[in-house]
Amino acid sequence: MFSVRLIEHPLPTTDRDVDGLIAWLIDTLALVRKRGDATADHGRAGSVHRLLRDHLIGHPEQSWDAQMLADELAQMPASLNHHLARLVETGLIGFTNEGKGWRKYYLRGGSLSNAVAYLQQHSKLLLQQRFDLINQLWNRSGEPLPVELPQEEGAPFSLGLVDHRPLNDGSEGDLLSHWMNDFGLLGERPGGEIKADSLSVRLFSNLLERNLPLSLDEAAEQHGGQKARVGRILERFRATGMVERVPRTDRLNTALWTAMTTQHQRRGEDWILKKGGFQRLLNETQQSSLLKSLAKGKLSIDDVSKHLSTVEARDQMLLLNLLGGRLPMGYRMAGGSASAVQQRVQDRLDRVLRRMVRVAGLLDEALSNSQPNE
Repeated sequence: MFSVRLIEHPLPTTDRDVDGLIAWLIDTLALVRKRGDATADHGRAGSVHRLLRDHLIGHPEQSWDAQMLADELAQMPASLNHHLARLVETGLIGFTNEGKGWRKYYLRGGSLSNAVAYLQQHSKLLLQQRFDLINQLWNRSGEPLPVELPQEEGAPFSLGLVDHRPLNDGSEGDLLSHWMNDFGLLGERPGGEIKADSLSVRLFSNLLERNLPLSLDEAAEQHGGQKARVGRILERFRATGMVERVPRTDRLNTALWTAMTTQHQRRGEDWILKKGGFQRLLNETQQSSLLKSLAKGKLSIDDVSKHLSTVEARDQMLLLNLLGGRLPMGYRMAGGSASAVQQRVQDRLDRVLRRMVRVAGLLDEALSNSQPNE
């Protein structure tokens, strides 16, 4: 079964440091779970690092049986088999049962570049095929917000890819929850989140149906759970590239009304005119109408919308900032259609895979040049 988790990292700063390139590959494929403080050797003395550097990648034309590797790496067979199984699932490493005795493990294709090419093609095809489920569940119309502002920088990219397989009889969860788990939307250890009615599944299902961005307060109110936990789940969704976080410009008038009434009560008309941005951004008619309503305590959200209808969105955002107000953020699917979301994920996946191709080529070249000196 093909199974890989990809985490985006910047390219290594050097193209000749074999250990640095292998460490980058291990981090990108999440082959070693980081625990505790960083070690002085940055993990380069670890068993996975040595397994790749000194054996599988370092000698691509050889095969290695598990017993030999266990002896040379001073590893318990069970621990080594776990690492080998993870590498086989990524598609980089193959094995043969020819003859009797232990399995023989080898680098697929005879070079890391060929092995990464296999992973690259399989990843792209798998993403395309498995997104069919989201096409079936998609219920958003994809209508944009009245005012679309530039999006925030995306969260660090992290995506899981696992081959489709039928659900086992009696297994917890449903098609969607297992799909989410395969793509990394439920985290490394999903536990109870794999259930069909878990908080993660309910939030993702809501995003597949909802046009307006979902704020943390709305999510906590509708689905329960602490806001901090809801925030962690939604940020995990965002890391896959399927979900984005955007300013809730649909609440802009409400935020402006709150800021105006608050500052008028606290600091008065003169402050709003000079420091609150009224004189800077509004004409005299707008200033007069808003201030009269504020003085009478009768300013409404509809009044704000009517009087600011001719003010550009960016100027309204600046006015809100000068008034000391805040516009809430919300989460939504990262596209107006399932195919748009798939393309967004594909673009980010391609960027990681291109870096892997680059590092694989550098490693093949560096190891090839080092052979005569051994």
